[in-house]
Amino acid sequence: MEQALLVIAAALMMGLGAVGAAIGIGVLGGRFLEGAARQPELIPMLRTQFFIVMGLTDAVPMIAVGLGMYVLFALAG
Repeated sequence: MEQALLVIAAALMMGLGAVGAAIGIGVLGGRFLEGAARQPELIPMLRTQFFIVMGLTDAVPMIAVGLGMYVLFALAG
């Protein structure tokens, strides 16, 4: 029973982390396009900030996948 709960916990960590990041990156991309359309002269600055925030947003599910793999193979195994 405990092993099944660890597998479910790992799946939730990886799955919900990916869904949250996908939603966040989608909103971020929409705001970037909105800002670029309003002020085209700020596109270089906006692009730099976009990629920095996108990398930080994408790091969260990567960490969750690492922790999920740890739970699956080290704790549940």
